[in-house]
Amino acid sequence: MTVFLASPRSRFQAHFLQDMPVLISFAMWNSWLSRFQQSFGSMLLDSGAFSEHTGGATVDLSAYSDFVDEWGWRFEAVAGLDDISGDWRRSLKNYETLGFPTFHNTDPPELLDDLVPIARDRGSWIGIGIKPESGGRAYARRWVEESLDRIPDDLHVHGWAMRAFLDLERIDSADSTNWFR
Repeated sequence: MTVFLASPRSRFQAHFLQDMPVLISFAMWNSWLSRFQQSFGSMLLDSGAFSEHTGGATVDLSAYSDFVDEWGWRFEAVAGLDDISGDWRRSLKNYETLGFPTFHNTDPPELLDDLVPIARDRGSWIGIGIKPESGGRAYARRWVEESLDRIPDDLHVHGWAMRAFLDLERIDSADSTNWFR
């Protein structure tokens, strides 16, 4: 189990991440990060879909693709640009360009069957995510467990912001957004 710590928001925070696994958000990328990234441990590249969902950023898929062309070699895996608001068709279209897919609780259940081959083609990673405003803890746990039961064992499952579910053995990695607090 790997917990990727969220992108540092300052040089001060970046100093604490030496040799640590780090989730880098493309939407939050800053040029000063290029001087620190070599000191981090393994890195996972996230598109910044959550920042887009909350209105904090707009992710340009073409610019994201260009960034991956330049820096992709440095990352353990690259996430596709998903649509957290629930537009699974937009997510599916974006996955044609790059990155591993994410299955959301707002997606139709049968979409998972379409995401598995994409995941296998993209380094055998698949993400799972819950729209922040939906359900409660009991609903979330039930949805995660049911989803994990449907995901083939040969895929690496990354739980987006799912530290609360680290006890579930099928989650191979997760990320922590508030590690510095």
